[in-house]
Amino acid sequence: MKNFTLGLNIVLAIAVAVLFYLHFSSPKKPAVVVDKQPQTSNSAFKIAYFEMDSIENHYEYLKDVRKALRELEQQKSNELNALRNEYKAKLQGYQSQGKSMTQEQMVKANEDLQQLDMKLKNQEQVKTQELQDESIQQIQKVKKKIEEYLKEFNKDRNYAYIFASSGDIMYYKDSVYSVTSDILRGLNEEYKKKGQ
Repeated sequence: MKNFTLGLNIVLAIAVAVLFYLHFSSPKKPAVVVDKQPQTSNSAFKIAYFEMDSIENHYEYLKDVRKALRELEQQKSNELNALRNEYKAKLQGYQSQGKSMTQEQMVKANEDLQQLDMKLKNQEQVKTQELQDESIQQIQKVKKKIEEYLKEFNKDRNYAYIFASSGDIMYYKDSVYSVTSDILRGLNEEYKKKGQ
């Protein structure tokens, strides 16, 4: 074992010596500096932003979408309330009959109430899902309209990026680069032109 360790140490010493020799004996090549700046002709890198809360509060199309969603939510809530009232009325009817009911009538009443309860729970899930799907679809439409408008808006401005600023995302911004009022004005004008 001693001979093996001694042999291994000798081999390692020779390997270090060879590496040391190769490192210091090879000629040095000059370092090449690569310029990673994009070669654009006479164009500056421009960035702008708009305040998302201003768009949310003042974009007429988005206001109309929210109003329609609130109306849809109210409609679905009314439909569910009608089912709840039907369940309560049946429950009170069966309770008022109380002890005058036969065993068979009680079993039937219990089955009826269970079916109504299941129907109500099912409809709550269905209506919640429908409302959620419609909300997502409408918000996607709003987002698409904003994106399409920004493409048109940026045709002659040549911004590399236009960010939506939100308080929980952006920590610093210089208001010089805000295009909020221009975008909001343009979005609302476009919405009015299209006849809503």
